[in-house]
Amino acid sequence: MPQWQGKSKGTPLGYRIFVFIIKTFGVNFSYLILRFVSFYYFLFSWNSTGHIYRYFHRRQHYGVLKSILKIYQNYYVFGQTLLDKVIVMAGIENKFTYDFDGEDNLREIVKGGKGGILLSGHVGNWEAAGHLLKRLNTRINVVMYDGEHQQIKEYLERVTGGHKLNIILIKEDISHVYAMGEALQKNELICLHADRFMEGNKTRFHKLLGEDAQFPVGPFLLAASFRVPVSVVFAFKETKSHYHFFGSSILTRKDDESKEQFVTRLTSTFVQDFEQKIKMYPEQWFNYYNFWQK
Repeated sequence: MPQWQGKSKGTPLGYRIFVFIIKTFGVNFSYLILRFVSFYYFLFSWNSTGHIYRYFHRRQHYGVLKSILKIYQNYYVFGQTLLDKVIVMAGIENKFTYDFDGEDNLREIVKGGKGGILLSGHVGNWEAAGHLLKRLNTRINVVMYDGEHQQIKEYLERVTGGHKLNIILIKEDISHVYAMGEALQKNELICLHADRFMEGNKTRFHKLLGEDAQFPVGPFLLAASFRVPVSVVFAFKETKSHYHFFGSSILTRKDDESKEQFVTRLTSTFVQDFEQKIKMYPEQWFNYYNFWQK
Protein backbone atom coordinates (compact mmCIF):
# COMPACT_ATOMS: atom_id res chain seq x y z
CA MET A 1 0.00 0.00 0.00
CA PRO A 2 1.54 3.37 -0.97
CA GLN A 3 2.30 5.27 2.19
CA TRP A 4 0.88 8.66 1.27
CA GLN A 5 -0.65 10.32 4.33
CA GLY A 6 -2.45 13.19 2.61
CA LYS A 7 -0.11 15.76 4.12
CA SER A 8 1.85 18.61 2.54
CA LYS A 9 5.37 19.77 3.32
CA GLY A 10 6.12 23.18 4.79
CA THR A 11 5.49 25.33 7.85
CA PRO A 12 3.49 28.52 8.39
CA LEU A 13 6.77 30.39 9.07
CA GLY A 14 8.20 29.22 5.75
CA TYR A 15 5.18 30.49 3.85
CA ARG A 16 5.29 33.83 5.69
CA ILE A 17 8.97 34.31 4.86
CA PHE A 18 8.47 33.68 1.17
CA VAL A 19 5.38 35.89 0.89
CA PHE A 20 7.37 38.68 2.57
CA ILE A 21 10.27 38.16 0.14
CA ILE A 22 7.94 38.11 -2.89
CA LYS A 23 6.21 41.34 -1.90
CA THR A 24 9.44 43.09 -0.87
CA PHE A 25 12.04 41.92 -3.40
CA GLY A 26 10.02 40.42 -6.26
CA VAL A 27 9.62 37.04 -7.92
CA ASN A 28 13.15 36.69 -9.33
CA PHE A 29 14.82 37.16 -5.97
CA SER A 30 12.36 34.70 -4.43
CA TYR A 31 13.37 32.10 -7.00
CA LEU A 32 17.02 32.72 -6.12
CA ILE A 33 16.37 32.08 -2.43
CA LEU A 34 14.38 29.02 -3.41
CA ARG A 35 17.48 27.45 -4.99
CA PHE A 36 19.10 27.24 -1.55
CA VAL A 37 15.94 25.87 0.04
CA SER A 38 15.68 23.23 -2.70
CA PHE A 39 19.31 22.24 -2.18
CA TYR A 40 18.60 21.74 1.52
CA TYR A 41 15.76 19.32 0.72
CA PHE A 42 17.99 17.66 -1.89
CA LEU A 43 20.61 16.96 0.79
CA PHE A 44 18.49 16.09 3.81
CA SER A 45 15.06 14.76 2.72
CA TRP A 46 16.35 11.22 2.49
CA ASN A 47 13.02 9.43 2.41
CA SER A 48 11.38 11.43 -0.37
CA THR A 49 14.66 11.77 -2.28
CA GLY A 50 14.95 7.99 -2.51
CA HIS A 51 11.48 7.67 -3.99
CA ILE A 52 12.14 10.43 -6.54
CA TYR A 53 15.43 8.83 -7.56
CA ARG A 54 13.78 5.46 -8.19
CA TYR A 55 11.06 7.19 -10.23
CA PHE A 56 13.60 8.85 -12.53
CA HIS A 57 16.00 5.90 -12.70
CA ARG A 58 13.61 2.93 -12.89
CA ARG A 59 10.49 4.43 -14.49
CA GLN A 60 11.86 7.20 -16.70
CA HIS A 61 15.02 5.12 -17.37
CA TYR A 62 17.48 7.95 -16.75
CA GLY A 63 21.11 7.26 -15.94
CA VAL A 64 22.41 7.63 -12.39
CA LEU A 65 23.82 11.15 -12.82
CA LYS A 66 20.81 12.48 -14.71
CA SER A 67 18.47 10.99 -12.11
CA ILE A 68 20.37 12.74 -9.31
CA LEU A 69 20.27 16.09 -11.14
CA LYS A 70 16.54 15.63 -11.77
CA ILE A 71 15.93 15.21 -8.03
CA TYR A 72 17.15 18.74 -7.39
CA GLN A 73 15.19 20.05 -10.37
CA ASN A 74 12.05 18.39 -9.04
CA TYR A 75 12.41 20.08 -5.64
CA TYR A 76 13.15 23.44 -7.26
CA VAL A 77 10.18 23.34 -9.65
CA PHE A 78 7.92 22.17 -6.82
CA GLY A 79 8.97 25.20 -4.79
CA GLN A 80 8.36 27.45 -7.78
CA THR A 81 4.83 26.13 -8.21
CA LEU A 82 4.07 26.80 -4.54
CA LEU A 83 5.31 30.37 -4.89
CA ASP A 84 3.47 30.86 -8.18
CA LYS A 85 0.23 29.63 -6.63
CA VAL A 86 0.45 32.24 -3.87
CA ILE A 87 1.50 34.96 -6.33
CA VAL A 88 -1.41 34.37 -8.70
CA MET A 89 -4.12 33.77 -6.11
CA ALA A 90 -3.04 36.71 -3.95
CA GLY A 91 -3.05 39.06 -6.94
CA ILE A 92 0.66 39.92 -6.57
CA GLU A 93 2.02 41.66 -9.68
CA ASN A 94 3.63 39.16 -12.07
CA LYS A 95 4.47 38.52 -15.72
CA PHE A 96 3.01 35.03 -16.03
CA THR A 97 1.65 34.02 -19.44
CA TYR A 98 -0.52 31.03 -20.34
CA ASP A 99 -1.45 28.75 -23.21
CA PHE A 100 -4.87 27.10 -22.91
CA ASP A 101 -5.41 23.96 -24.96
CA GLY A 102 -8.95 22.69 -24.57
CA GLU A 103 -10.52 25.74 -22.95
CA ASP A 104 -13.37 25.40 -25.46
CA ASN A 105 -14.14 21.99 -23.98
CA LEU A 106 -14.58 23.52 -20.53
CA ARG A 107 -16.74 26.31 -21.96
CA GLU A 108 -18.92 23.68 -23.60
CA ILE A 109 -19.36 21.95 -20.24
CA VAL A 110 -20.47 25.20 -18.61
CA LYS A 111 -22.78 25.93 -21.53
CA GLY A 112 -24.50 22.57 -20.97
CA GLY A 113 -25.88 23.80 -17.63
CA LYS A 114 -25.32 20.55 -15.70
CA GLY A 115 -21.94 21.38 -14.20
CA GLY A 116 -18.96 19.14 -14.80
CA ILE A 117 -16.05 17.25 -13.28
CA LEU A 118 -12.38 17.99 -13.99
CA LEU A 119 -9.98 15.12 -13.26
CA SER A 120 -6.38 16.06 -12.51
CA GLY A 121 -3.35 14.86 -10.53
CA HIS A 122 -0.48 16.03 -8.35
CA VAL A 123 1.52 17.30 -11.30
CA GLY A 124 2.40 20.76 -12.53
CA ASN A 125 0.43 23.59 -10.97
CA TRP A 126 -3.26 23.26 -11.63
CA GLU A 127 -4.16 25.76 -8.90
CA ALA A 128 -2.29 28.65 -10.54
CA ALA A 129 -3.68 28.10 -14.03
CA GLY A 130 -7.05 26.95 -12.73
CA HIS A 131 -7.43 30.25 -10.92
CA LEU A 132 -7.56 32.00 -14.30
CA LEU A 133 -10.47 29.81 -15.37
CA LYS A 134 -12.68 32.26 -13.49
CA ARG A 135 -13.30 33.71 -16.95
CA LEU A 136 -15.54 30.67 -17.52
CA ASN A 137 -18.05 32.56 -15.36
CA THR A 138 -18.70 29.72 -12.95
CA ARG A 139 -17.19 28.67 -9.63
CA ILE A 140 -14.55 25.97 -9.48
CA ASN A 141 -14.61 23.63 -6.48
CA VAL A 142 -11.49 21.65 -5.59
CA VAL A 143 -12.12 18.41 -3.66
CA MET A 144 -9.17 17.44 -1.47
CA TYR A 145 -8.07 15.75 1.72
CA ASP A 146 -7.60 18.03 4.69
CA GLY A 147 -3.87 17.35 4.50
CA GLU A 148 -2.33 20.74 5.11
CA HIS A 149 -1.65 21.80 8.65
CA GLN A 150 -4.52 24.01 9.83
CA GLN A 151 -2.17 26.92 10.53
CA ILE A 152 -0.85 26.82 6.96
CA LYS A 153 -4.38 26.69 5.55
CA GLU A 154 -5.51 29.64 7.61
CA TYR A 155 -2.47 31.70 6.61
CA LEU A 156 -2.90 30.94 2.90
CA GLU A 157 -6.58 31.82 3.10
CA ARG A 158 -5.67 35.19 4.58
CA VAL A 159 -2.96 35.98 2.05
CA THR A 160 -4.96 34.83 -1.00
CA GLY A 161 -8.33 36.15 0.12
CA GLY A 162 -9.69 32.63 0.62
CA HIS A 163 -12.38 32.95 -2.05
CA LYS A 164 -10.71 32.36 -5.40
CA LEU A 165 -11.24 28.60 -5.44
CA ASN A 166 -13.79 26.89 -3.25
CA ILE A 167 -12.42 23.93 -1.26
CA ILE A 168 -14.59 20.88 -0.54
CA LEU A 169 -12.88 18.74 2.10
CA ILE A 170 -13.20 14.96 1.95
CA LYS A 171 -14.79 13.72 5.19
CA GLU A 172 -15.65 10.32 6.60
CA ASP A 173 -19.34 11.15 6.82
CA ILE A 174 -19.39 11.60 2.98
CA SER A 175 -20.84 15.09 3.40
CA HIS A 176 -18.45 16.12 0.63
CA VAL A 177 -20.52 14.08 -1.84
CA TYR A 178 -23.62 16.13 -1.01
CA ALA A 179 -21.59 19.35 -1.33
CA MET A 180 -20.44 18.22 -4.78
CA GLY A 181 -24.01 17.47 -5.80
CA GLU A 182 -25.16 20.94 -4.73
CA ALA A 183 -22.30 22.55 -6.66
CA LEU A 184 -23.18 20.63 -9.84
CA GLN A 185 -26.81 21.69 -9.53
CA LYS A 186 -25.52 25.29 -9.65
CA ASN A 187 -23.63 24.50 -12.89
CA GLU A 188 -20.27 24.70 -11.12
CA LEU A 189 -17.13 22.71 -11.92
CA ILE A 190 -15.65 20.10 -9.58
CA CYS A 191 -11.92 19.31 -9.69
CA LEU A 192 -10.85 15.90 -8.35
CA HIS A 193 -7.29 14.60 -8.03
CA ALA A 194 -7.32 11.03 -9.28
CA ASP A 195 -3.75 9.84 -8.73
CA ARG A 196 -3.64 9.28 -4.93
CA PHE A 197 -5.62 7.52 -2.26
CA MET A 198 -5.66 7.00 1.47
CA GLU A 199 -5.40 3.63 3.18
CA GLY A 200 -8.72 1.82 3.07
CA ASN A 201 -9.91 3.42 -0.18
CA LYS A 202 -11.03 1.15 -3.00
CA THR A 203 -8.45 0.96 -5.80
CA ARG A 204 -7.74 -0.78 -9.06
CA PHE A 205 -4.48 -1.53 -10.88
CA HIS A 206 -3.44 0.13 -14.14
CA LYS A 207 -0.10 0.01 -15.87
CA LEU A 208 1.87 3.25 -15.54
CA LEU A 209 5.37 3.65 -16.99
CA GLY A 210 5.64 -0.09 -17.50
CA GLU A 211 4.51 -1.27 -14.05
CA ASP A 212 1.12 -1.84 -12.44
CA ALA A 213 0.15 0.88 -9.95
CA GLN A 214 -2.96 1.47 -7.86
CA PHE A 215 -5.39 4.29 -8.65
CA PRO A 216 -8.38 5.31 -6.54
CA VAL A 217 -11.79 4.22 -7.78
CA GLY A 218 -13.65 7.01 -5.94
CA PRO A 219 -13.15 9.97 -8.33
CA PHE A 220 -14.17 7.91 -11.36
CA LEU A 221 -17.13 6.35 -9.57
CA LEU A 222 -18.39 9.79 -8.56
CA ALA A 223 -18.15 10.98 -12.16
CA ALA A 224 -20.14 7.94 -13.30
CA SER A 225 -22.78 8.41 -10.60
CA PHE A 226 -23.37 12.11 -11.22
CA ARG A 227 -23.60 11.55 -15.01
CA VAL A 228 -22.12 14.96 -15.84
CA PRO A 229 -19.50 15.85 -18.49
CA VAL A 230 -15.89 15.08 -17.57
CA SER A 231 -12.59 16.55 -18.78
CA VAL A 232 -9.03 15.52 -17.83
CA VAL A 233 -7.06 18.69 -17.05
CA PHE A 234 -3.42 19.51 -16.29
CA ALA A 235 -1.27 22.64 -16.15
CA PHE A 236 2.53 22.61 -16.42
CA LYS A 237 5.24 25.22 -15.95
CA GLU A 238 7.18 25.53 -19.21
CA THR A 239 9.42 28.51 -18.46
CA LYS A 240 10.02 30.76 -15.47
CA SER A 241 6.92 32.79 -16.34
CA HIS A 242 4.86 30.61 -18.68
CA TYR A 243 2.27 27.87 -18.04
CA HIS A 244 0.53 25.47 -20.41
CA PHE A 245 -3.00 24.29 -19.57
CA PHE A 246 -4.49 21.13 -21.10
CA GLY A 247 -8.18 20.22 -21.09
CA SER A 248 -9.15 16.96 -22.79
CA SER A 249 -12.18 16.39 -24.99
CA ILE A 250 -15.39 15.83 -23.06
CA LEU A 251 -16.24 12.36 -21.79
CA THR A 252 -19.82 11.48 -20.91
CA ARG A 253 -21.53 8.31 -19.80
CA LYS A 254 -23.63 6.88 -22.63
CA ASP A 255 -27.25 5.90 -22.11
CA ASP A 256 -26.51 2.20 -22.64
CA GLU A 257 -23.25 2.25 -20.65
CA SER A 258 -23.26 0.79 -17.16
CA LYS A 259 -21.61 2.58 -14.27
CA GLU A 260 -18.81 -0.01 -14.19
CA GLN A 261 -18.19 0.29 -17.91
CA PHE A 262 -17.88 4.06 -17.71
CA VAL A 263 -15.59 3.85 -14.67
CA THR A 264 -13.31 1.49 -16.61
CA ARG A 265 -13.27 3.68 -19.72
CA LEU A 266 -12.75 6.88 -17.75
CA THR A 267 -9.96 5.42 -15.60
CA SER A 268 -8.11 4.10 -18.64
CA THR A 269 -8.40 7.47 -20.38
CA PHE A 270 -7.11 9.31 -17.33
CA VAL A 271 -4.14 6.98 -16.78
CA GLN A 272 -3.14 7.18 -20.46
CA ASP A 273 -3.29 10.98 -20.44
CA PHE A 274 -1.51 11.12 -17.08
CA GLU A 275 1.33 8.91 -18.35
CA GLN A 276 1.67 11.00 -21.50
CA LYS A 277 1.99 14.19 -19.49
CA ILE A 278 4.57 12.91 -17.00
CA LYS A 279 6.65 11.73 -19.94
CA MET A 280 6.45 15.26 -21.37
CA TYR A 281 7.13 16.94 -18.01
CA PRO A 282 8.88 14.24 -15.93
CA GLU A 283 10.27 16.61 -13.29
CA GLN A 284 6.81 18.01 -12.52
CA TRP A 285 5.26 14.97 -10.88
CA PHE A 286 5.47 15.84 -7.20
CA ASN A 287 5.18 12.33 -5.85
CA TYR A 288 7.16 11.66 -2.67
CA TYR A 289 6.26 8.07 -1.84
CA ASN A 290 6.50 4.69 -3.59
CA PHE A 291 3.65 4.93 -6.07
CA TRP A 292 4.20 1.38 -7.37
CA GLN A 293 4.33 -0.39 -4.00
CA LYS A 294 1.91 -3.31 -3.96
